[in-house]
Amino acid sequence: MTLTPQWLDELRARTSLSTLIGKTVKVQKAGREYKACCPFHNEKTPSFTINDEKGFYHCFGCGAHGDAIRWMTDHRGLPFMEAVKELAAGAGMEVPAADPRAAKRAEQAKGLHEAMAAAQGFFEEQLAGIDGGEARAYLARRGISDAIRRTFGFGYSPDSRGKLKSALKDFGEPMLVEAGLLIDPDGERDAYDRFRGRLMFPIRDIRGRVIAFGGRILGQGEPKYLNSPDTPLFDKGRTLYNIDKASPASRQSGRVIVVEGYMDVIALAQAGFPESVAPLGTALTEHQIERLWKMVEVPILCFDGDAAGQKAAIRAATRALPLLRPGHSLCFATLPAGQDPDDLIRASGPRAMEEVLAGAQSLIDRLWTHEVAASPLDTPEQKAALKQRLRARSDAIQHPDVRAHYAHEFRERYDAKFFARHPTAAGEARSFGGGAPRWRRDKRGNWKPPTPPAGAEARAIGEGGMEQRLLRAVLASLLRHPEQIAPHREQLSALRIADPALAELLATMIRCSFHKETVETQALLTILGQGEVYNRAKGMLRADTFSLTPYRMTADPGRVSRDLEEAIRVMAQGPELEAAMVEATKRFEKDVSEANFAEQQRIRALMADHDRRLAELAQPEDGI
Repeated sequence: MTLTPQWLDELRARTSLSTLIGKTVKVQKAGREYKACCPFHNEKTPSFTINDEKGFYHCFGCGAHGDAIRWMTDHRGLPFMEAVKELAAGAGMEVPAADPRAAKRAEQAKGLHEAMAAAQGFFEEQLAGIDGGEARAYLARRGISDAIRRTFGFGYSPDSRGKLKSALKDFGEPMLVEAGLLIDPDGERDAYDRFRGRLMFPIRDIRGRVIAFGGRILGQGEPKYLNSPDTPLFDKGRTLYNIDKASPASRQSGRVIVVEGYMDVIALAQAGFPESVAPLGTALTEHQIERLWKMVEVPILCFDGDAAGQKAAIRAATRALPLLRPGHSLCFATLPAGQDPDDLIRASGPRAMEEVLAGAQSLIDRLWTHEVAASPLDTPEQKAALKQRLRARSDAIQHPDVRAHYAHEFRERYDAKFFARHPTAAGEARSFGGGAPRWRRDKRGNWKPPTPPAGAEARAIGEGGMEQRLLRAVLASLLRHPEQIAPHREQLSALRIADPALAELLATMIRCSFHKETVETQALLTILGQGEVYNRAKGMLRADTFSLTPYRMTADPGRVSRDLEEAIRVMAQGPELEAAMVEATKRFEKDVSEANFAEQQRIRALMADHDRRLAELAQPEDGI
């Protein structure tokens, strides 16, 4: 499909911008232009102008600016081609087809859309007629207003095998079967109506066209809710109920609320939350998550407080992890146990719903809470299993920076939960195996390295041996991949280094990372200036220097982050284990008890494991 500039200009020329915008925004004439309160930000005095002659709109308040196509993509939330197609339909223009097959598919889709629109009209007529009395009574019991009924286009399918088939006979059985409106049992018996005796909910695409239906049984029967099957128009894993209305509403509110079903969406819309959507009988899919992220960066998933609702939340969290990228995530609001949105709003009003939404948990908080509660944490093995589960969660994230931050956050929470000791007199907690002291600003605003807390007896990393070799490898890797400094800053700050030049090199790298998340290698060298520290850094950048990520390799960023995390942990652990052994030995000498002996042996086993891992890390893979 080729859309030439000339064709697009003709489309814009045939579109009355004030009429287009006036469909959803109240506009008024102001000389040769039109004005309105801006739909892109809240204001009481109109600063939004529309110029039909020039074909653009502009807001002097927030700077929103564009033409008819931009209006459809920014305000309506349509993809570019969907915006063009809708404008072309209104202007009476044919969108160029790429080839005859594409033209045939477009013609077929047009016929299916017309059949679905006719079915929608039929269902609405039935709801208003004699047969729709029970469905109208159900809506009244649920407190659904006539305005909401019209907005969502409720209908009714008669309890008959052939009324819809007869009413839409001009479309032919094959098309009605393909649209999912009829069921063709085996090709020999007659096709019959799929939806019978149900309250009907039209399911629309982003352009507001009916592409499928959902039907709720009235009275006894199964299933309670029945959706259209997948068709050329409808893929339930890519569609969200109410997407056509929620998309523009989300641009006003700045949020999207994801709930479990049709009636939840409808109850929220009636209570003043039009930015609500729901998946269609399945767990939230990757395609639906991406669709939500086109509206807002952090959608709110609102689930029931029961076990089923919480399982649904974790399924959504698990599915989202590989897709995470900077700025884009999910958060989770939990309803009171035993209540859906309609129950909560009826009992306590819209403000109660706002409070639930305001208390939404971040994705990392929900994962942490879930994993901590997943099993007892009484034994070392159970605690290690928790650490393994958390690592699996962070490893599922594909984006290297997001993965590194999740791993860092999980590690800090884990250490704080299991290794925190009693606070010192200064009120600062010390930790064994984590809890790095933090850098602080001085009175001039400069970043200063942390001072070890009083009583810290862990020795510094020496100037020789395997620890020193591993330290140089870590520093070389950080010089080659300076974007890794910030994610590991707290752990690096905990290292005590005996070699003054290496200590100064690390301190400079950490200090620079506070001013800029990603520091360039050359910038670091410039800051170091000339002298011993500069020469040591230059030497580490030689191709033959042992590094966790050899210079000649194009290292995977994820592997760089994981290797650094492990190496830093092992380096910090050695001096701390030795200090812990000194304390354990003092306690044993003072009180020769079985418990003190067991603690001494436990730390000795940890030291042996540490020495083994240190030897592995300090030995390059290719023996250089």
